[in-house]
Amino acid sequence: MALDKATIAKLAEHLETAELEARDVTKITDDHPDMTIADAYLVMEAIRDRKFARGIKLAGYKMGLTSRAKMVQMGVDKPGYGLLFDYFAVEDGGTIDIKQLIHPKVEAEIAFVTKAPLKGPGIHIGNVLAATDFVLPALEVIDSRFRDFKFDMVSVIADNSSSCRFVTGGRSRDVSDVDLKTLGVVMEKNGQAVGLSCGAAVLGHPAASVAMLANMLGAKGQEIPAGSFIMTGGVTAAVAVEAGDVIHVHYQDLGSISVKFA
Repeated sequence: MALDKATIAKLAEHLETAELEARDVTKITDDHPDMTIADAYLVMEAIRDRKFARGIKLAGYKMGLTSRAKMVQMGVDKPGYGLLFDYFAVEDGGTIDIKQLIHPKVEAEIAFVTKAPLKGPGIHIGNVLAATDFVLPALEVIDSRFRDFKFDMVSVIADNSSSCRFVTGGRSRDVSDVDLKTLGVVMEKNGQAVGLSCGAAVLGHPAASVAMLANMLGAKGQEIPAGSFIMTGGVTAAVAVEAGDVIHVHYQDLGSISVKFA
């Protein structure tokens, strides 16, 4: 690690304040070029602890940058994870006040809900499928706190992987009832198709994303508890939205979900 506790706490306050005040900031590695991935996760956990101290609850986990399209779009070369909090949740068909956000983008995802704990190392797709209660559609709104959505891997992890809002709903299914690799997804913006993909876009299989999360948490002595909601990462490139936009996402065998921006 390159940062001391005081600097980690200062960066957590800096990034969380930017989120809550919906204003952008320069990426933090501009001022801390020696900052490591381990430092970045400590900043993210310090943001989590600030929210916990105000009574905000953890709602789940998210994997980020798990598709080649997203890695290319964001200029990074590996996935990371972030945390979802209770106030991020938006009902299916609901409306998001865009004034509370900086420069949001939307991506379609496949989510898992677990029925047993998962703790790495050594977790693989088979372990994940055995521990899964059901899968369901999800839509994530990401909103990097960094100016012009420009960041590096260290900065984006410290920024809780651009976590912002999420929508889930549609039709939940047992993993044995769907082919998660070939499960088709179509995302529409204002009635026009803007994304077309399938589950294999996420690390070859969405369950591989959950396995990766379990192994990353396991390396820190943590686990995915039973009953966890996990978003596995965008299956398409993220699409920018503004007030007045309506997003619909249609999933093969899992129904549809939607959200409006005002």
